[in-house]
Amino acid sequence: MGLTIQRLRKAYKLSLGELSEQSGVAKSVISQIEKNETNPTLSTIWRLSQALDASMDEVLQSGAQEKFLEHVGPPGTPLLTSEDGLCRLRIIGWLKTVDWVQWYDFVAEPGGVLESEPHQKGSVENLTVLGGTLEVTVDDRVHRVAAGETLRYRGDFRHAIRNPGDTTAHATMVNILKTTVMD
Repeated sequence: MGLTIQRLRKAYKLSLGELSEQSGVAKSVISQIEKNETNPTLSTIWRLSQALDASMDEVLQSGAQEKFLEHVGPPGTPLLTSEDGLCRLRIIGWLKTVDWVQWYDFVAEPGGVLESEPHQKGSVENLTVLGGTLEVTVDDRVHRVAAGETLRYRGDFRHAIRNPGDTTAHATMVNILKTTVMD
């Protein structure tokens, strides 16, 4: 049920605070419901469903969610290329989540560099090297990452991923854009 409340709230482009004002349900309670951390009373469900223009049936029945399966072939998987043409990012994450999480298959030819401007405040990138070696420069500090290793770093600084080797490097990258602000 929490996911349904969250989906409806986001469909109406409402913040937790706005839904709280419209429903009379405390923002903290709505947050707990969306995270499935609490079982709301029928009165709370009714107030939220009214504010979200949904019936209680819709909110309650959607707990048994429909099965989901999406099969995407190469033509439906967007491919981005670095300015030097030596790095390729294939978007393998779900495009509906791009505002808060991005998932890529990353390939860098020898000498390839992918430079990125800072992402939104508090974002974190997770780079797991599957083959070869990569160097990641974040805020003028260089970190070397070998096959089997993962590097997590702030994405809200200018950063670059470089293949210093003489063979192709391969990695997965997950960018989490809506995290808490880090020190």
